[in-house]
Amino acid sequence: MSNQLWQQLRIEAQEVIQKEPLLASYVYACVLNHSSLQSALSFILANKLSDDVMPVITLRELFDHAFAESPEIIEHATCDIKAVFERDAAVNTHLAVILYLKGFQSIQVHRLAHFLWINNRKELALFIQSRNSEVFAVDIHPACKIGKGIMFDHATGIVIGETSVIEDNVSILQQVTLGGTGNEQGDRHPKIRSGVLISTGAKVLGNIEIGTGAKIGAGSVVLSDVAAHTTVVGVPAKVVGKPCSKAPAETMEQNFFEDEVGG
Repeated sequence: MSNQLWQQLRIEAQEVIQKEPLLASYVYACVLNHSSLQSALSFILANKLSDDVMPVITLRELFDHAFAESPEIIEHATCDIKAVFERDAAVNTHLAVILYLKGFQSIQVHRLAHFLWINNRKELALFIQSRNSEVFAVDIHPACKIGKGIMFDHATGIVIGETSVIEDNVSILQQVTLGGTGNEQGDRHPKIRSGVLISTGAKVLGNIEIGTGAKIGAGSVVLSDVAAHTTVVGVPAKVVGKPCSKAPAETMEQNFFEDEVGG
């Protein structure tokens, strides 16, 4: 699947050069000079993250090593690109996702941090987390487990705690927090099941489960489990109905008035 997407990205890159010659050198550097998606991603992300302490070449080596040791990272990235392309009404090409969308980019940086974390390179993982937060304004603890087909729309201000779990096919908007309720230790953060949509500014706190296909309204504060295929809204969040689709993450329908009333 990643090879097919890579060919599509190259086609779109050529089209960009024809339409906007001023971007030719940038598009060549990020895409057309590379032979694979993993090479392009390591170049793009390393250049985004580099600073006076950690040069581009070192970061590229880290990404390339992670991609080689865990090929599923690229397969997950492929699913993420497709998810954004299909769900974001403002996105017209796959190329725009990898070049410009910091939500996608921050997820891929987290995948590197998580790889380092589980391979007992925790100090380096925390450094990558810090750079992710500084560059993209997205703060994800390296231990957090994230599946595939994930979309962070706009992404600014997203905070995700250490023991959080995000399963496949989830959409999360800006200013969302998946956090704890205090300074307790151990398993203390939310578990987000597949198909969930978490709307702008929602706060999901504690070791709680957001069931498959659930939807959380904008600005809500969720402090207890949410059943599968249920819409919750408010402070504190209360059940208001059922989503119109089995996977709200895919439709991105945030107007809970459109949902089936009464749950």
